[in-house]
Amino acid sequence: MSLYFHPLLLVNPDLARLQPYPFERLRQLCRAVLPAPTFREIRLSIGEPQHATPALIRHALSEHLDGLAQYPTTQGTMALREAISQWLARRYAVPLPDVATQILPVNGSREALFAFAQTVIDRTRLGAKVVCPNPFYQIYEGAALLAGADPVYLNALPENGFALDWSALPEAVWRDVQLVYVCSPGNPTGNVMTLDAWCELFRLADQYGFVIASDECYSEIYCDESAPPLGALTAARQLGRDDYRQLVVFSSLSKRSNVPGLRSGFVAGDAAVLKKFLLYRTYHGGAMNPAVQAASVAAWNDEGHVQGNRRLYAEKFKVVTPLIAPHLFCTMPDAGFYLWAKTPIPDTDFARRLLEEKNVAVLPGSFLGRVANGMNPGENFIRIALVPSVEDCLEAAQRINDFCLTL
Repeated sequence: MSLYFHPLLLVNPDLARLQPYPFERLRQLCRAVLPAPTFREIRLSIGEPQHATPALIRHALSEHLDGLAQYPTTQGTMALREAISQWLARRYAVPLPDVATQILPVNGSREALFAFAQTVIDRTRLGAKVVCPNPFYQIYEGAALLAGADPVYLNALPENGFALDWSALPEAVWRDVQLVYVCSPGNPTGNVMTLDAWCELFRLADQYGFVIASDECYSEIYCDESAPPLGALTAARQLGRDDYRQLVVFSSLSKRSNVPGLRSGFVAGDAAVLKKFLLYRTYHGGAMNPAVQAASVAAWNDEGHVQGNRRLYAEKFKVVTPLIAPHLFCTMPDAGFYLWAKTPIPDTDFARRLLEEKNVAVLPGSFLGRVANGMNPGENFIRIALVPSVEDCLEAAQRINDFCLTL
């Protein structure tokens, strides 16, 4: 007599620990909502860049389609790694990173942030922990859970400017930490880590032996051209960590160059860690399309389109913030393209009613957070993504302003 085993009994049990993605939760929240037909939809809920893709990137992509006839290498072309190395040196005032050992192209920062945890977490050490900011990009949590680790949430609160307080975690927790995810500029708060904050995190990494994954995909969206956000590589260099030990930085062209569909980014930093990550990715199948690599070279080598991109976001912040701030507590972020705004009613009610009455979609902040230390720091906040055109953002802000007057 043969026994039949249902395939669902054989899946990775850690999958059951994953929570629904924020946008699925938003869809469920608003599934019965019928938006006011007098307004056309304006979506400020998803951080998907909507500015035009630069012609130079489109041209480079189309001119290198012959590359589709070749298998790409996981490490990427020398031309791409050199372009990334040169960009890092210009942007962060650091020596040229070694193209052979300190840089690895990836298919967007999202998949790399997930895969990285699978590389660095040691499952043989019981009680492995991964520290995440809270609220946060949900990939950090999912990566930790599927690597067999437990996430530890560190609240980012308005009373301290949404900076992370490393001293809030006791030594008993730090002893089990193997990986720390940071996001600077932060999603959703826009906070940029200071040199002092980096100094303390590096000290803890040396003491407890964990690796730092610095998500910097919003690093090129800021309003003051004379004051770009501090990056992890710059902080390490200024603090005498020229080998970038225990540090890997994740960056992407999606926001910088308005090419979220290109799926192109890189990781850079500790050569020893990247050697292991390259080994993992060789099996994972993470090689970048050759035409995408050529388009990425063009993007990293040009700053003109990035400056134009920043000017558009700066204009949006300039017209939107004064309309919203009198009703919803929010200030200009250090960087990024989100407004993190406090609501006078529960964030889920605010988002649902705003969609119903004004046909403007925003993301409830509670969907981006988890309960830690007795609170969800995303509750009674909404994330407003200023990604549509200046005109659409202004119209949405006026609708939000009118909506708030009725509360």
